[in-house]
Amino acid sequence: MLKPNAKPALLVLADGTSYSGWSFGAQGTAVGEVVFNTGMTGYQEVLTDPSYSGQIITFTYPELGNTGVNPTDEESNTVQAKAVIARNIASRPSNWRSTQSLPDYLQERNIPGIYGIDTRSLTRKLRDYGAINGGVSSEVLDPQRLLDLVQQAPDMTGLNLVKNVTTSEVYQWSEETDAEWEFAAATAQDHSLTIVAIDFGIKRNILRRLASYGCRVIVVPANTPSEEILAHNPDGIFLSNGPGDPSAVTEGIVTTKELLKAEKPTFGICMGHQILGLSLGAETFKLKFGHRGLNQPAGLQTQVEITSQNHGFAIAENSLGADVEITHLNLNDKTVAGLRHKTLPFFSVQYHPEASPGPHDADYLFAQFVKLMREAKNA
Repeated sequence: MLKPNAKPALLVLADGTSYSGWSFGAQGTAVGEVVFNTGMTGYQEVLTDPSYSGQIITFTYPELGNTGVNPTDEESNTVQAKAVIARNIASRPSNWRSTQSLPDYLQERNIPGIYGIDTRSLTRKLRDYGAINGGVSSEVLDPQRLLDLVQQAPDMTGLNLVKNVTTSEVYQWSEETDAEWEFAAATAQDHSLTIVAIDFGIKRNILRRLASYGCRVIVVPANTPSEEILAHNPDGIFLSNGPGDPSAVTEGIVTTKELLKAEKPTFGICMGHQILGLSLGAETFKLKFGHRGLNQPAGLQTQVEITSQNHGFAIAENSLGADVEITHLNLNDKTVAGLRHKTLPFFSVQYHPEASPGPHDADYLFAQFVKLMREAKNA
């Protein structure tokens, strides 16, 4: 639905394809990798997830903004996506938790958006040809001029975006959890356990889940040397999610290799899963269009979980060593979705068990991590 006084906007892909629509959010121009997310809910968590740094998000659900936004649902302190693409925008939200409309929220954070385009057609193109760089603009309305800007942007392969989103200083997570919205309070509390979380672009809800078990959680920058991490005397190491090409995060890989020598329980999520795999000698590759949504099936023959996923790279199965076993596959394309070391307490998953947003099928992985730490501490 066209809003009164809507201004024209343009989307151009690197192959020259263009889409005309209408502007919402901030006025301006943004260039990044165009991807799509199939979730029907959770747009605020998606937009503030640091794993989306450098990307322009196409939402396949036909209307965005119905429930507005609120401070509680932010996964970081800012919008991480470069721009937003939608079929239709609700400018008047209806939800008792809402404190602001989505267009106003994006305008305040200087994030441009385009709506009124055929997102079904765009998504089909991305599925057929793969994720591709693009530009969204309400200022540059000439397709060739915007294409020139798009073609100057770097490709996601080989791009280290972690340095743009990691914390600049060490801190201890101390946010109070809102019990009304805590979906499954942990029952196995152990205030004696300390976790050091390496921040490659960590989501707040991951920190909330780790802290809900009573653990002391210390968050460190992605370039923190292993000796500084071990100086905190952690009972476990957590490798967080993050944006960009994992193979380009060389400092994180070197640090993780050194940390693994200490044989402390180690848990990785998303990029953390890829960093763990790379540290164990595996290789990663770029997926054609990635996995971004709330209903991705993962598992093996005996058990299937419906999971929340957001990644554009994966571990190459044939590169895994004999000492590593696959625990989960993405059942849509059979890519590696989980692994563990056969003899040492290292494991990881290529999805989000904290599920913010998404299903809670995999929340048991946090309890599994705590169990490994407790067993190691009491050994």
